[in-house]
Amino acid sequence: LPPPPSFISIQGGGKTCSVPVCLRRSPRPILQAPLSLRPAIFGHVRPCLLPSAHVRSSTSVAEESEHSLGQTEEGRRVSLKGEVAKLFAQAIETVFPGEGVEPLIALPGNPKFGDYQCNNAMSLFSKMKGKENAPFKNPRDLATGIMAALPESPLIQETSIAGPGFINVKIAPIWLGAELEALVTNGTATWAPPVPDQRNRVVVDFSSPNIAKEMHVGHLRSTILGDSLCRALEFCGADVLRLNHVGDWGTQFGMLIEYLKDQGTEEGGKEISDLQAFYKAAKIRFDEDAEFKTRAQKAVVKLQGGDSESLAMWTSICEVSRREFATLYSRLGVTLQERGESFYNQQIPSILAELADKQVAVENEGALCVFPLGADGKQDKDKTPLICRKSDGGFNYASTDLAALKQRLDVERADWLIYVTDSGQKNHFGMLFESALRAGWLEARERIAPRLDHVGFGLVMGEDGKRFRTRSGEVVRLVDLLDEAKERCLKQLQDRWGGSEEGEGGHTDEELERAAEAMGYGAVKYADLHQNRSSNYTFSFDRMLDLRGNTAVYLLYAHARIASIVRKSECDVVKMVSDTKGPVIQLDDPAELQLALMIGRFPEVVESLLDELAPNRLCEYLYDLSGSFNDFYGQCKVLGVEQQSSRLALCEATAMIMRQSFYILGITPLMRI
Repeated sequence: LPPPPSFISIQGGGKTCSVPVCLRRSPRPILQAPLSLRPAIFGHVRPCLLPSAHVRSSTSVAEESEHSLGQTEEGRRVSLKGEVAKLFAQAIETVFPGEGVEPLIALPGNPKFGDYQCNNAMSLFSKMKGKENAPFKNPRDLATGIMAALPESPLIQETSIAGPGFINVKIAPIWLGAELEALVTNGTATWAPPVPDQRNRVVVDFSSPNIAKEMHVGHLRSTILGDSLCRALEFCGADVLRLNHVGDWGTQFGMLIEYLKDQGTEEGGKEISDLQAFYKAAKIRFDEDAEFKTRAQKAVVKLQGGDSESLAMWTSICEVSRREFATLYSRLGVTLQERGESFYNQQIPSILAELADKQVAVENEGALCVFPLGADGKQDKDKTPLICRKSDGGFNYASTDLAALKQRLDVERADWLIYVTDSGQKNHFGMLFESALRAGWLEARERIAPRLDHVGFGLVMGEDGKRFRTRSGEVVRLVDLLDEAKERCLKQLQDRWGGSEEGEGGHTDEELERAAEAMGYGAVKYADLHQNRSSNYTFSFDRMLDLRGNTAVYLLYAHARIASIVRKSECDVVKMVSDTKGPVIQLDDPAELQLALMIGRFPEVVESLLDELAPNRLCEYLYDLSGSFNDFYGQCKVLGVEQQSSRLALCEATAMIMRQSFYILGITPLMRI
C-alpha cells in the first residue's frame, strides 16, 4: 500500500473533518473527530499513536441527551454496563471483524480513572502476538485502536487509556441526569433488566418444610433466599411459579395416623394443639412400643393403597401443618403454592420405567439406580448412585424429585428450574440433573434448552460456633426467632422515639407495632441475605440490629432520613420533575455525580444477582448506595439553596431505588422512624 497522506478528509454522519495521520515514529497526534466518524477513519488508516484521552464537549452531549439507554427486543432495560459493553463490542468488531470477541467491562480499581473500564486489549494482543503482519505493536497500541473505533454515543463523556491498555470511560453527567429524571418520572419498573437468556418461565422450589413438623431456623435460609430470587425474577418480567415441595408423604405418616387413632378421635385436627409435641410423642411411642411400630408400618401400606380412613386422617394432619405454615409465611411476606411429594405419586412408576428403558437407570442388588458415568462413558458402579427405587420396591426422595423435574419441564413448560436447599444436597441434585440430561429431558425446545440450578447454602450457626440451637439443645423454632426480633426492635424504638420525631408528632401503638415488625423481620432477612449464601453464618441479634453496621436497621433509618428530607421540602418531587421543561438534575458537585452513578448501576446489580443467583450482590449495592447518599448529603445542602430542585430529584431517585431493592429483598421500607 502507498504511504498515507499527512491529513485525510473523512465524511460521515453529515459531518466532515480533517484527521492528522501519523507513522510509527511520528509524534502522537490528536484525533479531532466526532465519535460517529471514528469507524470510517479507522477504515482509512490505522491510528497507531492516537491520544490517550478524548474529551467530548458538553454541548455535543446536551444535543444528544434526549436519547436514553437501549432496550432488548422484549423492551427490557439494557443496563449502563451493558450499554458500554455494546459500544465496545461494536468497536472490537470494527478492529477485529468476525472474531466474535466478548467485551470485558468492569469497574476501575480507582474511580478517578473512570466509571467503567474495558480490559480486552491485553488478552487480544497475546492472541495476535507473533503472527505475521500483526497490526499492533503492543497492548496499549491495540487499546488505542479500539478506542478510536468506538461509535458515537451520548452516554460517553471521555475515554482514556491507562497502564498497558486499560480503556477507561467516563459517563456524561448531562446524559446521566436525564436518565435519573426519567427514573423519577416513570418509576423503577422501567429500569428492570431482562431475565438471563430470555428464560421467562421459571419454577423456583424453596422452603419445603415437612408436614407434622414445625418450621425452624433450618428453614429460614431456603425460605428467604428463594423468596428474594423470585422477587428479582418477577421484577425482571419472568413468569415465576413459586413451589413449596413439602414433605407430605412417607413412612412417618403411618406412625402419626396410628398415634392419632389412639387419641380417641378420627377428626384429629382439633386434638393437635402442639404439632411438635405431637410428633415427638408419636416418635417416642414408635421407638419404644414394638406392637405400635408394627401397626404403624401396616398403616403406611393402607395409606399408600388409598384407604379412605387413612387418607382422611392424613389430610387432617396436613391441614394442621398448613395453618401453621401459612401464619409464618404471612409474617415473612412470602407467597408459595404448595405442591408436596404426594402430588407426584402417580407419575413415579412411568418415569422410572422410562429411565430403565433408556438404560439411564439400572438394577443393582434389587434397587433401581443411576450411577455416575466413568471415563469410558459407562455407568461406574463403584461410585455412589442416585437410588430412585429402593430394594423393597418403595419410592424415596429421588423418585419424587425425578417425577417433579419431568412434570415441571413437560407440563409447566419451564425454561429454568431453581432448587433452593442446603449445600449438603449438592451431590443429590448433581445426579438428579445428570439423570435428566442422560434421559434426553434437557434437549432444546423451541429456542433454548432448559437450565437447571441448585442454589446451595450454608448453615446457620450460633455464637458458640455450633449449629444454632436453644440453650437446652433444641432446634430454634422460626416463630420464636421472629417474635424475639420484633420484641427487640419494639424496645429499641420505644427507647428512641420517646413520643416524637423531629417535631413531626408522636407515634401510635399501631405505628410502633408495624415499625417493629418491619425492622425485626427485615433484620433477620438481611442478616441472611447479605452473606455469601455458600458460607455458614453466625446468627446474632446484637449484630443484626446494630444501627451503625451493614444491617437492615441501618438501611431502613437511612431511607427514612431521605423521606424526611423530601417531606420537609413540601414538594411533590415526581410532579416537579415531570412538569419541568428542560433539565432538572445538575451534577456539578463530585458527590452529586458519584451518587448519580451509583443509582445508575442498579440494573446491572440486578443482572449480577440473577447471573449468580446471589442476593448478597444487591445487599452490597444497597449499603454502598446508602454510603454514597451520606457523602452527598454531607457535601451538598439540599433545602433552601439554588440547587434544591436538582438535589431533591437526586434524593427521590435514591429513595426509589432503595425501596425497589428492599422489595426484592423482602423488606418493608419505613417512611418514618
